[in-house]
Amino acid sequence: MNRRLRNLTLALLVCACLPPAPTLGNPPQWHGSVKSLNLYGQEAPSGLADDYRISSNRLRLDMDWQPVASWRVEAAVDHQVLWTDPPGILPLAGNNLNRRVDLDHSWDHGEDTASRLQVDRLNLRRESGRTDVIVGRQAIGFGRILIFSPLDVIAPFAPDALDTDVRGGVDALRATYHYGLDGQLGAVAVLGSTSRYDSTLLTWSDNHAGLDLLLIGGELRGRTMVGAGLAGSLGTLGLKGEISAHRGLDVGKPGGDRSSGYTLAALEAWYRFDNGLSLILQYLHNGPGARDPSDYPAVLASAPLREGLTHLLGREYLMAAPAYELHPLVTLQGILLYNLDDGSALLRPTFDVSLGDNLALQIFWTWHHGPGPRTLAVGLPPTPRSEFGLRGDNGGLFLKWFF
Repeated sequence: MNRRLRNLTLALLVCACLPPAPTLGNPPQWHGSVKSLNLYGQEAPSGLADDYRISSNRLRLDMDWQPVASWRVEAAVDHQVLWTDPPGILPLAGNNLNRRVDLDHSWDHGEDTASRLQVDRLNLRRESGRTDVIVGRQAIGFGRILIFSPLDVIAPFAPDALDTDVRGGVDALRATYHYGLDGQLGAVAVLGSTSRYDSTLLTWSDNHAGLDLLLIGGELRGRTMVGAGLAGSLGTLGLKGEISAHRGLDVGKPGGDRSSGYTLAALEAWYRFDNGLSLILQYLHNGPGARDPSDYPAVLASAPLREGLTHLLGREYLMAAPAYELHPLVTLQGILLYNLDDGSALLRPTFDVSLGDNLALQIFWTWHHGPGPRTLAVGLPPTPRSEFGLRGDNGGLFLKWFF
């Protein structure tokens, strides 16, 4: 984005954040967070990566302002400072595929430290009767499955993501019409970094006889896609099912899809035991993945992985997320990802410790189990034999303060 447009955008953001005149209703509401993630990683098998250390520190400031009853302004800025050893092992993420306007600025502070300032929210919302319209940078998420949702197609989190408190903003226009008690009809247009990555989707959701229903369809970054979801319960057992089908694009070309069409589908069950243990179990069919580990490099280079539609290399998975309160201030939780095709697994237990009002510390360690890659000849890259066997174990501390 050129300097003049960037300065104009930042000026509009500053104006939006100024306190309103007394005749314009409530003053802006401010909140935010400070987060520090410090990670140590061990050497990956077959020397794919050395030991590493990462420290990511973020300051976020959010503003929510309702100048009059039917209008709302939302804005947020996020500043991240990233230190890595060795330098450059984890570069700062740049402008993603779901943002048309570049509102980021990055700095290099020597070889091992970099920082980025980004506008993560900047939108205007109009509420009129049964209709809501939001234009600008906003958070958009679909689906109800918790670990990994096949319907969360715009900006999904990885199933093993550590920081999922805030979904990244995308440049979009979204309209929703509410009817009855729970019914919604929606339309969303997401502006990608280029027109190739634009998306236009229609959604419908409602509740009938205790069942939450969700339909979605349209064009997702040049591909036709449709999806459906169902959520309900059997007594105290919560059940959810979701499926999405996608038409392939640029099949067989570098960076394109690997097949003419693929499907993501999942079943999830949630149950809370009498002793306080809660458990989420999920089965996932990951259509963009591969059953044979030797195909994993091609999966990594394919469009669904590059665009973040999926974060997994295999085809069939079993996932679990247990949680148990050891003490009113300490909760033990975890995540298990098991690749049913190659027998590899990721296991990460986490201690969540409350240190005070809005202050929390996570202590975690991630184990990766599975056959390591095989080196067939000197000078050739190692051949994968499992997904999670490609990674070294890692762990660290994640400190979060909300204000």
